[in-house]
Amino acid sequence: MTTQQCESMHEGTLVIDSDFQLAQVSDRLFGAFVEHLGRCVYTGIYEPEHQLADEDGFRTDVMDMVRELGVTTIRYPGGNFVSGYRWKDGVGPRQNRPCRLDLAWHSTETNQFGLHEMARWVDRLGGNELMEAVNLGTQGVQEALDLLEYCNIPSGTALSDWRRQNGAEDPFGIRMWCLGNEMDGPWQLGHRNAEDYARTVSMTAAAMRRLDPDIELVACGSSSHGMPTFGNWERSVLRATYEQVDYLSSHAYYHPIDGDMASFLASGVDMGAFIDDVSAIIDATQAELKSDHQIGISFDEWNVWYQDSEASQNPEGIRNWPVAPRLLEDIYNLADAVVFGDLLITLIQHADRVRSASLAQLVNVIAPIMTEPGGPVWRQTTFYPFSVTARLAKGGTVLQTHQECNSYETALYGQVSELNSVTVSRLDGSLVVFVVNRSQTSSYNFSIRLPGGFTCSQVQVSTLHDDNIYAQNTLNDQSRIQLYVNNNVQICDGGSAVSVQLPPVSWTVIHMSPAASI
Repeated sequence: MTTQQCESMHEGTLVIDSDFQLAQVSDRLFGAFVEHLGRCVYTGIYEPEHQLADEDGFRTDVMDMVRELGVTTIRYPGGNFVSGYRWKDGVGPRQNRPCRLDLAWHSTETNQFGLHEMARWVDRLGGNELMEAVNLGTQGVQEALDLLEYCNIPSGTALSDWRRQNGAEDPFGIRMWCLGNEMDGPWQLGHRNAEDYARTVSMTAAAMRRLDPDIELVACGSSSHGMPTFGNWERSVLRATYEQVDYLSSHAYYHPIDGDMASFLASGVDMGAFIDDVSAIIDATQAELKSDHQIGISFDEWNVWYQDSEASQNPEGIRNWPVAPRLLEDIYNLADAVVFGDLLITLIQHADRVRSASLAQLVNVIAPIMTEPGGPVWRQTTFYPFSVTARLAKGGTVLQTHQECNSYETALYGQVSELNSVTVSRLDGSLVVFVVNRSQTSSYNFSIRLPGGFTCSQVQVSTLHDDNIYAQNTLNDQSRIQLYVNNNVQICDGGSAVSVQLPPVSWTVIHMSPAASI
């Protein structure tokens, strides 16, 4: 888009000082979520009849795209699904596995894909970590212990030997465990109040640590910032379990409400406030209990999700229980991808508190990757911010910066900045700035003042933007929206500054390499 097409050109500045470091970006920040929901598993990652399926029924074209996406941890098997799931149904010979009714998503679960298949799939991706959720909805302490023994004990017990008989000689060695899912939500099977949930967590955590002291445990926080019990839930759970858990979860989904695009584009403001509020409760509880234990935030569900859309409804009706129906198959547009990129920026801005995050979900279900049964795989618009950010930010250090730009008024969040950015210093000495322009009408001349001693010799800029903010990638037009090289960039002042033009409603990555030292 040329600047002449914009109604106005605003000025924005970013000052970077490498002496002020916030935190290292954890690899776990780029996790994803696989739930037995809709077509995420069946005809998503697993489709034995597909021409590109391997010997285990895994779609190799999907695996290649997941690798390109750059995800690290895989949270499994839910989600709402886990609160009614009996994990033993999904192990052993497939012909002996029972079909069950899934009350969470009103579907039939065939159990043809289970724990062993997921562990093999994650292993085949290479370099990924499985994050397992336990059923604290309809099950409890004993089932959690059984699952942990099955997964992590090498041999010599009934359950570990059963795992070996089922084809996994070595233990799965799962380190990170979610103690239930969204137990604050009335929609959740086994929903209970905070005090009752906290007692269950305390008992389960104590038992699991006796079996494997090295595991990391995630307690359920609020399933959204707007829950009526938010705050009180976190305080109650933490007071009862603070020394026993390592993470508190947060979940957040965003979509335009009544066509309010201005507020939607500022969704990162709410996510940031959510993280700040949870962090404050963690700190207050730690002080109250006089504890040295550090608890992080696991933002293990986040995305854009049109929850009231037709795509999120059961197409078969209440009296039918379909297998792998098309549920939650939102097709994302350019504006969705910009908001998605803004949420990623917000997570990285809080890397000192958010030590794990899971994009919900990975394939077909509100996902960056889409498939057709027996057909192709393609990238949604949201694929691009995630893949680039994962590639360039992993292992880097977040630098504190000072940014100045215009603001605009929103119905939901009041005055918000038109620009949102984060800067990461990479191990190779280069700097990366991720920035979103939330304005619907104005482009920006974005000037970056680099740290003292950093002389920029080369800069690469890619932007996600389209004149039509509702443009999508679809089965019939899979590449409508892509990152493009942004040539509206200059290295200024002898390499001490960089200037980039940012079109309206856009997400941009600016990768700056230093001059070689003499």
